[in-house]
Amino acid sequence: MANEKSLPLYDKIWVKHTFSRTMDSLILLLLFLLLGYRIFLDDSNTFAFFVAVICESWFTFAWILVINTKWSPAYTTTYIDRLLLRVPEPELPPVDLFVTTADPVLEPPIITINTVLSLLALDYPTNKLACYVSDDGCSPLNFYALLEASKFAKLWVPFCKNYNIQLRVPFRYFSNNTNPANNEDSPEFIQDWRRLKKEYEDLCSKIMNASQNSIPLIGEFAIFSDTQLRNHPTIIKVICENKGLSDELPHLVYVSREKKQEHPHHHKAGAMNVLTRISGVMTNAPFILNVDCDMYVHNPKIVQHALCILLDSKGEKEVAFAQCIQQFYDGLKDDPFGNQLVAKFMYVGGGLAGIQGIFYVGTNCLHRRKVIYGLSPDHHIPNGKKHHDITDGKLSEKKRIFGSSERFLESAANALEGKTLASNDKIWKYVEAAKEVGSSEYEYGTAWGKKVGWMYGSISEDALTGLKIHTQGWRSETCAPELIPFMGCSPQDIISVMSQQKRWASGLLEILLSKHCPIFGTLFAKLKFRQCLGYLWVLTWAVRSVPEISYTLLPAYCIINNYTFLPKEPGQWILVTMFVIYNITTFVEYLRTGLSIRTWLNSERMARITTTNAWFFGFLHILLKVFGLSDSVFEITKKEQSSSNESAKENNGRFTFNNSHIFVPGTTILLIQLTALVTKLLGWQAPVRNGHGSGIGELFCCSYLVVCYWPFFKGLFGKGKYGIPLSTICKSVVLTLLFLYFCRAYQG
Repeated sequence: MANEKSLPLYDKIWVKHTFSRTMDSLILLLLFLLLGYRIFLDDSNTFAFFVAVICESWFTFAWILVINTKWSPAYTTTYIDRLLLRVPEPELPPVDLFVTTADPVLEPPIITINTVLSLLALDYPTNKLACYVSDDGCSPLNFYALLEASKFAKLWVPFCKNYNIQLRVPFRYFSNNTNPANNEDSPEFIQDWRRLKKEYEDLCSKIMNASQNSIPLIGEFAIFSDTQLRNHPTIIKVICENKGLSDELPHLVYVSREKKQEHPHHHKAGAMNVLTRISGVMTNAPFILNVDCDMYVHNPKIVQHALCILLDSKGEKEVAFAQCIQQFYDGLKDDPFGNQLVAKFMYVGGGLAGIQGIFYVGTNCLHRRKVIYGLSPDHHIPNGKKHHDITDGKLSEKKRIFGSSERFLESAANALEGKTLASNDKIWKYVEAAKEVGSSEYEYGTAWGKKVGWMYGSISEDALTGLKIHTQGWRSETCAPELIPFMGCSPQDIISVMSQQKRWASGLLEILLSKHCPIFGTLFAKLKFRQCLGYLWVLTWAVRSVPEISYTLLPAYCIINNYTFLPKEPGQWILVTMFVIYNITTFVEYLRTGLSIRTWLNSERMARITTTNAWFFGFLHILLKVFGLSDSVFEITKKEQSSSNESAKENNGRFTFNNSHIFVPGTTILLIQLTALVTKLLGWQAPVRNGHGSGIGELFCCSYLVVCYWPFFKGLFGKGKYGIPLSTICKSVVLTLLFLYFCRAYQG
């Protein structure tokens, strides 16, 4: 038994993707050969030649970042049985659960309560759990939905645990199990199943009716009678309170932080920091699990799996958080919008796990509270003895870091020293103290958002917070048990995908241009060099759009002016070989991941569309912000509970368009390629100069881009939402004419 207790709680297994390594290295070699050929052997001195060299230099740099990130993949295997030998179930540490929502229209309450119900039904001692729901929309509908859901939870949680139900989210469970009656089911189970299904249908009906009819703002709801979206006090409601018993529901607390128009609220990062302080005042669990409102628990033992990593003798000193990868339910067939990210998580996420750890992606993550409070590995306090300015400093110093709340200062000191509250079964007593730390003015003059909590300064607060943690010297680990930990909904239309990708790209570029740039973290802190390169790969997404758009315009420019940007033979074969090897490599990687050929084709197409549209607008947004002409706007991604609805069936992966400017670059690129092809076929090109006119290479490039932008081509002739709006087409026509003028005016 003693030997078993000394065994590691998780193993890290290293993988050698020999094929990918070989092919990626070969591509890098060809990129260097191409640059060497152009610089030393090609005597061209045209405008197109210089643009090509600049773009290909960037592609070479970007490919170095990719190879570095993918080079040493690893994954973890956790052992729950060993965890329970070391820590008996009644002694498992408390865990605070955070759920964030911001808009009851874009994030319907029925989605949020299903996530909450799956958390309340975790296969974990309920007296060790506390669920905090942040409602940044200050919606009485969300509060009403949670109240009704708590009544249903009193039936749902015991049902799941009594019958060992694995899928503990009602909307998925009842849709997957339409008829429970079979020879193996007991009469009691069938009766309980039917009763629960009826109760869940009633719950959905109540929430639907409440969303269609205004909720009377009386009684519990009276506090919402004088609230506005950006102007309201802190609202904290203890919906369920566990009295310290394992057969009751976990704590359930509704939170809507104070907002005033004159005070910045820092989007999701601000909401997470308020939840951190409020939970610190009320329950102060040493671990925090945060999920987005659409990410329900798919594996009821996921907390134990993550704790295997964080409570391991080695992980306890080195690992700051255990990150579960994002996976999605009811995804459209063959991933037409390229947003399921399955292969990317496997190869890039796995590669990061082999360096300093996977990025924090903003959801499905179990954190150490003391790390969120700014503790670094050097100040690890196993026995509360080691000096740390926060724990041992003067009261004024503590207030400068954490704020003036005495209750919170006490809880923060306990968290940093590895202590828990003596009792957390009467959390209602701390509501007023929680309101104090939830006020909009509490953070002024403190380190919140700067050195403590979720970091401010980017709308990609997750990447920035994870970078700050890695910069301190902490590692992270991927938690990927055999049964998928969490599942959520991915955007079901191209408009939502573009909006999401634009937000990511602009937020990541903000980090790159800030004092938090990972290069500084490597030079002056403890961020590993290869981890720095991994961060640079993702932080330069928006920048990548500029050379990619430039490169897409080169074939058309050369066809119209009748000269080539491609190297002379044998240099052309370098490009051809590289193109073939790259596509073979990505194709094989997708097949190994279990994805279809069509999924691979869609992913390659969407890589071009996303980069030249969403990422380019992310780049422009930050450019305007640098010059003081714009400000950061957090755009919420629309959540849909299931793609089985009629709208999703009708769309079936088809591109829909609106008047957004984000579709202008793609439409313009398509029109330019079509113009170049017509020019070539009709012989309207300029006369050949220097004996090197455009050839089959440029023709192939233009044709390939037309194939990539085929959804835009269909959009030119589509009707209704499937057609590109006339205003977008007109803007693109003007830009195309300007490009043609540029071609004729600046030949050479």
